[in-house]
Amino acid sequence: MEQSENDFSNELMGFVNGENFRAYQIMGAHQATKNDRSGFIFRVWAPNAQQVSVVGDFNQWEQPGLIMQKDTTGIWSLFTTQPQVGQLYKYNIKQADGREVFKIDPFAQRFEKRPQNAAILGDLLPHHWHDGLWRGRHKRSNYFERPLNIYEVHASSWKQHTDGSPYTIKDLTHELIPYLQRMHYSHVEFMPLMEHPLGASWGYQLIGYFAFCSYYGTPEDLQEFVERCHAANIGVLVDWVPGHFCRNADTLPYYDGTATFEYQDNQRADNPGWGTLNFDLAKPAVQSFLISSAMYWLETFHLDGIRVDAVSNMIYLDYGGRACQLNQDGSNRDLAGWSFLRKLNQVVKATYPQALMMAEESTADTKVTGMLAENSLGFDYKWNMGWMNDVLKFFEMDPIYRKDNLNLLTFSWMYRQTENFILALSHDEVVHGKRSLMHKMWGDRYRQFAQLRTLYAYQMVHPGKKLLFMGSEWGQFLEWKYDHGLEWVDLNDPLNQKMQLFTKTLNEFYLANRALWEIDDQETTLEVIDADNTAETVLSFIRHGKRKKDFLVVAMSFTPVERRNFRIGVPYLGIYHEVLNTEMQEFGGTWVRHNVASQTEKVPFKQYQQSITTTLPAFGTLILQPEKINLRRRKIK
Repeated sequence: MEQSENDFSNELMGFVNGENFRAYQIMGAHQATKNDRSGFIFRVWAPNAQQVSVVGDFNQWEQPGLIMQKDTTGIWSLFTTQPQVGQLYKYNIKQADGREVFKIDPFAQRFEKRPQNAAILGDLLPHHWHDGLWRGRHKRSNYFERPLNIYEVHASSWKQHTDGSPYTIKDLTHELIPYLQRMHYSHVEFMPLMEHPLGASWGYQLIGYFAFCSYYGTPEDLQEFVERCHAANIGVLVDWVPGHFCRNADTLPYYDGTATFEYQDNQRADNPGWGTLNFDLAKPAVQSFLISSAMYWLETFHLDGIRVDAVSNMIYLDYGGRACQLNQDGSNRDLAGWSFLRKLNQVVKATYPQALMMAEESTADTKVTGMLAENSLGFDYKWNMGWMNDVLKFFEMDPIYRKDNLNLLTFSWMYRQTENFILALSHDEVVHGKRSLMHKMWGDRYRQFAQLRTLYAYQMVHPGKKLLFMGSEWGQFLEWKYDHGLEWVDLNDPLNQKMQLFTKTLNEFYLANRALWEIDDQETTLEVIDADNTAETVLSFIRHGKRKKDFLVVAMSFTPVERRNFRIGVPYLGIYHEVLNTEMQEFGGTWVRHNVASQTEKVPFKQYQQSITTTLPAFGTLILQPEKINLRRRKIK
C-alpha cells in the first residue's frame, strides 16, 4: 500500500505504547510519495542504536548506507527514491556499544530464500477476495455448534517432487485442497508458515513475523490457496509463535545492541530447551509487534484462526524447570505473559469475532478458554494434552492389562467441561522416537490396524473437536521426517488403502451426524451407559445432539475377543441399526455383513428399563442409530 509522507506520529507513538495493532501498515519498508516523488519510506524500532542506515542492492551494500533519522519514540525513518521494487535490503545498525551489524527488517513482508535472509522491497498488492459467502456464513453462525475436524500439515513434507524438491503452496493448491475434500476434513492447519531460516525447527523458530516463508512461495500464492480452500468449504488455520524467536545474530536478538525484543534479564531471555530467546511480553512495543503480526495474518490472508504455540512457556515463570524468581506471593504465574495473551485475544476478537483462537497448553493450572470476564486467557479452544497422553498410553498397552486401566479412557469425561477442547493427535506424537500412531498399536500388523481404527473412532465420538496429523490417516508406519515427503508408497498396500478409506468414511460420518459436534460444549452431549465393564474391557455410551431424536449409541471393545449377544442399555424402546462398524472388510477387518438391526427387549440394564443385544467385534467399535423409537425415556429410578 503506497503511503504519502504525512505525519504518522500518533501511529508511531501508539506502537511504542503498545496500542498500535496494525503496525505493519507503517513500519518496515513501504512505497511512498513525497513532493510528488515516488520512493520508499523505511521505519524500524531500535531505540538504543547510535545510528541506523539502509543498505542493499541499490547502493551495492556499501556502508554506512542511507542514514536514517531517529524520533522521540526510538523509531528510525528514511524516505528515499534510490531503491527499486524487487531489490534486497537490510539495516546497518551501529549498536549501543558502537559495533556495526547488519540486521533483518523485523516488519519485512518478503524475504529472499533461505539460507539468505535479506528483505525484498515491494508492497503486497490488494487482493480482490471472492470468499464473501464463506465468511458471511461463518459470521452468522456459532462455531462451537459446527463441526471442526482438522488435518494438520507441514507444508514442505506433505509431498515432494520426484527430484526431492518440496511442494510449494501453489502445488498444495492443486493437490492438497482436492485431497481435503475427498477425505471430508473441515479445516486444514499448517505448522508455522512465517519466515524461518532452519527447516529442522519445523517453522517454530521465526525471524519474519509478517512474511510468508519464501521457501513455500509468495504471499499472493497463499492468498490464492486460502481463497480456493474457502470455495471448497474448507477453513484454514495456522500455527503462530509469539513466545520465543530465533536467536540467529543477524535477525531479532539484541537488535540495537541491548535487550530490545527479549528480556533484560539473561536468565529470563534465554530458552535453552529450544535454542531460542523469549520475548519480553511486558514491553509495550513488543506487544504492538506481536499483536500486529496476528492481525496481519488474519487480515491479509483471511485465515480462519490461529493456534498459539507453547502457551505454557509464556504463562509460567518456571516452565521446563528453568530457574526463576517467583512472584512475591510465591506463585509461578508469568503475569506479563498471562496479561499479553488476554490482550491478544481481546484485540483479535474485537475485529474478528469468528476467528478461532486456539492454545497449545499442557497444564490445568490456568483457565485457558472462555470469556475474559471469567478470568481466563480468552481462547476459544485448548489442545487436550491429557486426553492424548492417556489414550495413547492405553493403546500402547498389552490388552491383558487394559481392564485395570480403563480409567485412562474415561478420566477425560470427568473434566471435559472445564475447557473447550480439541482432541489432537498431532505431529508431536510421531517424531523423536515416539513412533507413528500405527506403530504405537499393540500386536501384529492386522491387530495394529484394527486398534488404530478404534483409536480414531474413539477420538471422533469423544466430546471435543478433532485434529489428526498428515499421514496418520492411512496408518503410515514410519515416523514423520520434516525433510522427506510422506510415505505415499504405503498406499500401494491394500491395508493402508483400506485404512485411508476408513478415515475418509469416519470423517464423512462425523460431518453428517450432529450428535458428534452440535453441543460439544454442553454436559448433556455425553450419556454414559456402562463405564465399569472392566472384565470385558468394553465402554458403551451415547452422544446427543440438540434434538431428542439426534443421538448415537457407541460400544467399543479394547481386547481381541469377539463378544456375542453383548447387551447394551438404551434410553428408548424401538429399533437400533448399525451405522458404523470398524471391523468391516472394506476397512481392513474380517466382517462381510453388518449386524442385523436390534429390537429393544424389556430387559433392564444399568439405569435403563430396556436393552438390545448385538455382536461386538474384537478390537472393534460399533455405532448404532435409533429408528422407529418411542421418545418417551424409560429409566430405572
